[in-house]
Amino acid sequence: MTGREYSDEFADALALANDTAVAHQRSGRADRPPGASTGGSDRPTGPHEAGHTAPGAPAPSAATPSHPGARPSDHPHTPWPAAREQAERAVRQPPAPGTADLADALGRTLAVPLTALTDLPSFDTSAMDGWAVAGPGPWRVDATASDDTDRGRGAGILAGHATTLALPDGHAVPIATGARIPAGATAVLRSEHGEVLELPDGRARLYAPRPVPPGQDIRPRGQECRAGDHLLAAGTPVTPAVLGLAAAAGYDELSVHPRPRVEVLVLGDELLRSGLPEGGRIRDALGPMLVPWLRALGAEAAAPRHLGDDAEALHDALAASTADLIVTTGGTASGPVDHVHPTLRRLGAELLVDGVAVRPGHPMLLARLAPRRHLVGLPGNPLAAVSGLLTLAEPLLRTLAARCPATPCRLPLAATVQGHPHDTRLVPVAYRDDARRGQTAAPLHFHGPAMLRGIAAADALAVIPPGGAERGTEVELLELPWPAGWSATSPTPGTPYDPAAPAGGTA
Repeated sequence: MTGREYSDEFADALALANDTAVAHQRSGRADRPPGASTGGSDRPTGPHEAGHTAPGAPAPSAATPSHPGARPSDHPHTPWPAAREQAERAVRQPPAPGTADLADALGRTLAVPLTALTDLPSFDTSAMDGWAVAGPGPWRVDATASDDTDRGRGAGILAGHATTLALPDGHAVPIATGARIPAGATAVLRSEHGEVLELPDGRARLYAPRPVPPGQDIRPRGQECRAGDHLLAAGTPVTPAVLGLAAAAGYDELSVHPRPRVEVLVLGDELLRSGLPEGGRIRDALGPMLVPWLRALGAEAAAPRHLGDDAEALHDALAASTADLIVTTGGTASGPVDHVHPTLRRLGAELLVDGVAVRPGHPMLLARLAPRRHLVGLPGNPLAAVSGLLTLAEPLLRTLAARCPATPCRLPLAATVQGHPHDTRLVPVAYRDDARRGQTAAPLHFHGPAMLRGIAAADALAVIPPGGAERGTEVELLELPWPAGWSATSPTPGTPYDPAAPAGGTA
């Protein structure tokens, strides 16, 4: 990628500055781009977007849209940093911890620090296959020093086979990696470094090409930790490696916080669950994406439920749910079949965040259904939904799961990114090495609100402040919950950025 400006036909966004160019185009779903889901199409809108009247607010005037999901024309959008903070503080503390077997602890969060229940290793251990030797060589080779006379005869000391026999000075015995070092041994000679010669009297002698220093290739008891040592802090997510460490340290179960329970409701009559798009209908991209993404954030999420554009079905699903968090897709804007706002009012929900000053994804919302039950309403456009997921759902789930905030990550941009006049932008980026700047964040193509091609190749989303950011400017990064480089490479790796490449919109 070159240093040319990362221009993406931002004309619609710039028109927001005078709030005139697009207002007359807003009419429900008429302008939903291909691939978008129901309602929250993340259309270019300005600070005077028509929308929802909050409970207790004055009745809408004649100039205000009067359909059920409408907002007052002067409804302010929450600044993006404030929206994330509000989501993080929506619950004061996570649910009480419990215990879980190691097999069921994966993805949960440690409720107490992990301390070693034993020394690791718990005895002096051979780090290599070879011979345990006592003193300087050459050494007389003993066939075995094992107490087990039925197994391992002639094989020396094997892992898992204890021995109480001491190794006299000047003697050696074959030993396997992981086996317990016998008393009297001073080092381990690797098998590739020793040579055994048969003597005329039938005995065997072990020779080494150079002196063997004491302690060579022996893992001493307690080398990794001593019993009682602090291994991991509370708030650490339980990964496969953590499970392995816990098992090695002597644990059968862990004190962990429960996984937040999340229910995903996919809205939209136009969505197909299989096959090719046809008859004006499109494939649901969010259902297959959100559930594994939520699980990667530490949540327990079942298969998504598809409700279509049915206000009663949405009401009944929200009223009956016992999940900690409900995530809806689409229906968050002000179209004629956008039912999320009216349904929340009908349920008496408290809107904590109702629209965020971010592109894509500004029609997102956060509502409290009950003291410990919340709803995150995502826009229906795929990348806009990812924006909402990382803006509102991730901070809330982090609190519910008792996870520690990620270490802030900042990198210089590999190219200039044009900004929105008023809103934060979230732009998919991939990590690239630069000869002068080191690692950089390279903006990717196909970053429109209805597109997923860019985010599928991304390592993170770059947080672009209002007004944009020049090449070389360090920006905040929202890293994705999988290792960097896990996904495919950039759609056009190693080629200069082409301003004419499709961007898919500017919302």
